[in-house]
Amino acid sequence: MIEQRVIRYIEKEQLFSQNSKILVALSGGADSVSLLRILHSLGYDCEAAHCNFHLRGKESDRDEMFVCQLCQQYNIPLHIIDFDTIRYAEEKRISIEMAARELRYEWFEKKRIECHADRIAVAHHQDDSIETMLLNLIRGTGITGLLGIRPINGYIVRPLLCVSRKEIICYLQNIKQKYVTDSTNLEDEYTRNKIRLHLLPLMQEINPAIKNSLITTSNHLNDVATIYNKSISEAKARVITSEGILISAILQEPAPETVLFEILHPLGFNPTQIKDIYHSLDGQSGKQFSNKEWKVIKDRDFLLLEKIRPEREDTPSFQLIREEGEYTTDFQIPHEKEVACFDADKLSGTITLRRCQTGDTFIPFGMKGKKKVSDYLTDRKFSITQKERQWVLCCNEQIAWLIGERTDNRFRIDKNTRRVVIYRMV
Repeated sequence: MIEQRVIRYIEKEQLFSQNSKILVALSGGADSVSLLRILHSLGYDCEAAHCNFHLRGKESDRDEMFVCQLCQQYNIPLHIIDFDTIRYAEEKRISIEMAARELRYEWFEKKRIECHADRIAVAHHQDDSIETMLLNLIRGTGITGLLGIRPINGYIVRPLLCVSRKEIICYLQNIKQKYVTDSTNLEDEYTRNKIRLHLLPLMQEINPAIKNSLITTSNHLNDVATIYNKSISEAKARVITSEGILISAILQEPAPETVLFEILHPLGFNPTQIKDIYHSLDGQSGKQFSNKEWKVIKDRDFLLLEKIRPEREDTPSFQLIREEGEYTTDFQIPHEKEVACFDADKLSGTITLRRCQTGDTFIPFGMKGKKKVSDYLTDRKFSITQKERQWVLCCNEQIAWLIGERTDNRFRIDKNTRRVVIYRMV
């Protein structure tokens, strides 16, 4: 019996307990109808949620009417929402398919919270998992993409992954339960439908048991993925430091490019970018790679990871307190990096605060010749990111203080000094 297989699967994967309240995603199709009927017959506390995306005209309204009658027949609470899916897709500049996915899952989670459900049950089955496996293989994927659909994703669970589409249809026929058919499932406009309608039948001509073979392969890869993920976690611990990704360490890994992929891909970097980053490891410092949220900077010994802020911060994270007074012979010049002392007469121009810029020079305290700020910071072992964050105090166009680091010799206190200016970082 299909019900017993489903309940064994629920227990094996620990999807939810007998006392759990389940919000069932109900489209009206065979898979979602069978899911609702099975969970209801097994005694679970169920509520249903239906999305009308208004993409198929009268057919969409037909589906809504069907699920209303079904839930009324079995006294199951039903939640319905209407979406202007086309408008949402245009506003977000995404596909209709992606828009419908975002809309439904966001709403499912909202309803789950409102009705105090423990889980959201969706009706993906064994065939869906096979199609996903092939779809990922066609697009290009790693081991995780070849595992098919997973039984649990946060609050979302998939109790029907243990049964096939054919078994679902047979179950509904045996209990004489009607369902509706989405006409777009019979069209090959979408890649998934092409796999279902054309690719899988062709593969079955070569191997009639291809579906079982793919499921067996997926189960085997699940064990492989467990070992793989453990090894990757250990590799990450070896190469990631508080400063960034240690280049010398990652190059010692058995598969350095793969380790780099597993670090950067979750941050939104695509395979082409990651390959370029990998090839930059033995190159010069300064090269940068970025996506919408993250930036990778090739420094001397590290790949620096930096979260991209919406706008460059032109306000420093510190404040400067200015003091001025007479200079006496018993004046003690502070040695803290957070304090800078100047001859007030020498520091008499317009005072400004800015980030350091390319080409900046200054005369470090105690020296006579000019030095590039970038060279000074390099000597101080500053990373590229630290250099970008460096602030300077300027008198007219001249740098008076590399803030928190060193003052300029031109503004030093000497035997002719009568008044001093002191700046403190707070």
